Amino acid sequence: MTTESRQQTRIYVQAAAAVCEDKKGADTRILELDPIDSGLSDFFLVTSAANDRQAIAIADEIEDRLKKNFGVLPNSIEGRRQGLWILLDYVDFVVHVFLADRRAFYDIERLRNSARPLTPAEFDAELKAELSAKTLAARSKAAEKAKPAAAKPKPKKAAKKKTPRPAARKSRPAAKKPAAKKTAARKSPAKKVSAKKPATKKRAGK
Repeated sequence: MTTESRQQTRIYVQAAAAVCEDKKGADTRILELDPIDSGLSDFFLVTSAANDRQAIAIADEIEDRLKKNFGVLPNSIEGRRQGLWILLDYVDFVVHVFLADRRAFYDIERLRNSARPLTPAEFDAELKAELSAKTLAARSKAAEKAKPAAAKPKPKKAAKKKTPRPAARKSRPAAKKPAAKKTAARKSPAKKVSAKKPATKKRAGK
């Protein structure tokens, strides 16, 4: 049996024990059976009635309340007509409603001496502690789920190495073209016109 189903069974037993208390059942005990007897059942609920009418009233109210509140029905019912020992078998737990003398005669508590006997108050306290622990565990689990996943630090992008730009060349001032040297126009030397002397006519006879 899983932990959850065992806790559910405990809730059913608690409800049945509450009926015994409400209907004035005497010396109500819950026997938590040894694991060796787990094939038989997990719990026995034992209570005593003063007479058969009270015994039948207790058994009927247990059946009605479990059916109404949990939709659970007994697998079998024995002894209802006589009301001396009424047994309601819910498989995982069994309810025994005895007349006081019959309970003393059969002495189930002694036959199941390996079982752990609990009063309804002790059983309630244990169940409440179990349910509280379960609730706390469920809440903490829900809280863990609700927590946003820790944001993983984004890997830093490797800084791009800035390739040094070539320094802007300073524009050199446009080289001034050397001023064209004024070449003094060489004056072609004027041809000296040789002034020829007029030819002197040779005098005849000389």
